[in-house]
Amino acid sequence: MIPPEDYRFLSEFVYRETGLSLGGGKEYLLETRLGSVAERFGHGNLAGLVQVLRRNGDRTLARAVAEAMTTQETLFFRDNSPFKTLKEKLLAPLLEARRRTGQQLRVWSAASSTGQEAYSVAMTLCTFAPPVAPAESEIVATDYSPGALERARAGLYTQFEVQRGLPVQMLVRFFRQSPAGFQIADEIRQRVRFAEQNLLEPFTALGLFDLLFCRNVLIYFDTQTKKGVLNRLADALVPEGYMLLGSAETPYGLTDRLVRAPGLEGGVYVLREYADRIAKAAAATAAAGARGIANRAAVVGAPARP
Repeated sequence: MIPPEDYRFLSEFVYRETGLSLGGGKEYLLETRLGSVAERFGHGNLAGLVQVLRRNGDRTLARAVAEAMTTQETLFFRDNSPFKTLKEKLLAPLLEARRRTGQQLRVWSAASSTGQEAYSVAMTLCTFAPPVAPAESEIVATDYSPGALERARAGLYTQFEVQRGLPVQMLVRFFRQSPAGFQIADEIRQRVRFAEQNLLEPFTALGLFDLLFCRNVLIYFDTQTKKGVLNRLADALVPEGYMLLGSAETPYGLTDRLVRAPGLEGGVYVLREYADRIAKAAAATAAAGARGIANRAAVVGAPARP
């Protein structure tokens, strides 16, 4: 059992490094995840690891400890609903706005882990009608963990990983099976730029985004950390941008800068001061699409669908 003073030290250390709030009674979690780190760095056990962390500023060891404590749970098209909303509701108005200005559609997958979320976005852009050309978009995926980013850049997944959430048609179209696993196609992999980023640290250098995925991350932070992260994420949105949070996450009670996106279900949020403008733009795009369907139906002599 970890002595109480060591538990307090490690809990505070992990909180400073990652924002992860352990609270009480998580001794088993520290022992399970950090025991192998202690052995790998030659410190024998958790007590030896704590001693080294207390007396020196070894950043390599500090990063290994923080990385081991960071949850890397992810899967392709997780929860599905956000990607359905992206394809059916969000892409058309955002692309129309970007094409008018000649700018790229910019997407950020924050805390992207091993890349499944970012690649799911890329596959959604490829299967949109008409497909979004690579030059029309930029997908930035960031994570705290160098190990997770290395795997993400490789784009190589196990059979278990591709069976979790990935539609069969996407697997057949965008993956190639090899003895090492399932390799994602270059046309998808090259659409995503991976970079190391701790959400507790400034990320203004990443620029502004039209779509910001930060899903199933805030649940691991305490209230104060959530407030800070959400407000800085809001700063990274363009006026017409959308933020997608996990189904168990909400900005309410944490920041007044974000509101639920008008007319959309699920964890989709927009900047409060631009909510009306976004609603009008989405309605105009939907109306234009309906007119297009009616015109095409008239050309072929078929009645338009209501």
